[in-house]
Amino acid sequence: MLYEFLLNYIETFTFLNVFKYITTRTGLAFFTSLLIALLIGGPFIKLFSNRKIFNPIRQDGPSDHIVKKIGTPTMGGIIILLGLVISVLLWADLKNIYILFCLYIVLSFGLLGAFDDYQKIKNSNSSGISSKFKILVQIFLALFGLVILTYFVEYEEFKNLYFPFFKNLMINLGWFFIPFSIFVIVGSSNAVNLTDGLDGLATVPVILVAGCFAFISYVSGNIVFSEYLQILYIEGTGEISIFCGAIIGSCLGFLWFNAPPAKIFMGDTGSLSLGGSLGAVGIITKHEIVLAITGGLFVLEALSVMVQVISFKLTGKRIFKMAPIHHHFEKKGWPESTVVIRFWIISIILAMIGLATLKLR
Repeated sequence: MLYEFLLNYIETFTFLNVFKYITTRTGLAFFTSLLIALLIGGPFIKLFSNRKIFNPIRQDGPSDHIVKKIGTPTMGGIIILLGLVISVLLWADLKNIYILFCLYIVLSFGLLGAFDDYQKIKNSNSSGISSKFKILVQIFLALFGLVILTYFVEYEEFKNLYFPFFKNLMINLGWFFIPFSIFVIVGSSNAVNLTDGLDGLATVPVILVAGCFAFISYVSGNIVFSEYLQILYIEGTGEISIFCGAIIGSCLGFLWFNAPPAKIFMGDTGSLSLGGSLGAVGIITKHEIVLAITGGLFVLEALSVMVQVISFKLTGKRIFKMAPIHHHFEKKGWPESTVVIRFWIISIILAMIGLATLKLR
């Protein structure tokens, strides 16, 4: 909105040309979302506390969670979403189909997460809506958005799957592109949701992945840099770096309140929307496999749950003391802060590996 308004006066005030640069607007989106999250975080925590919008604690979880985390407000994802969406509306090109798609995913998945959080609060349990219903709704939301996106995107390479570390290795997915993309978006959404079990655990890895894809989307949308790095040039994807910058800023602002000991949790409102939006960015930039690498911690958390469930159903035995895997280490006696920081370190290493794929070809 503000970006488009300023464009009208560029010929009159030449100094406004600076707003044409994606890097400038990415920085502005970052600081805008950061400032919004910091400003509204305190009032929202007070409001949610007064209205007793508290996070129900898993009764089968680590025993100290019942003592430490009970009475902590949830649905803090609203803080993230407000900072993210407002800054994108201000600084991004709203005529860009990729920006519109990302906004659709983050808002629709955020609404689903908010409904899930509401059910948990209403029923005073940690279950919320059924997993099957949640996944079905996610599939429908992703399918609807992808059908619209593929209608407007015309370049042939959009349905290709590219492999990192190889210059020319790719597979044309054809009709399978839609199911694969649904898997990426829904899988990413639920993987971040499963990771969000300790103070700040999901927030920092989301920031790291968004930071990687802010760079990837920028170089993918720049014909000079994409040719130099020998990656696919996709016109218009540079705008996605603004979306990623907004994610980083809003998550950093939220982390101010979510750092151990957390004053508020993001809830499904935040985790489902952030995970879904990262999946959307991975699809748009054609770096779905790099998303799995940089977001490897989310993959690990999701796999730990799948392995645990399959093992118990087939053998009646559990591989981990508790799933997702961060609770396994808590059960082994690791302090929460130790689990969180070590998982952050893993995320940093994975992010560096993900970025290295751009050059190692």
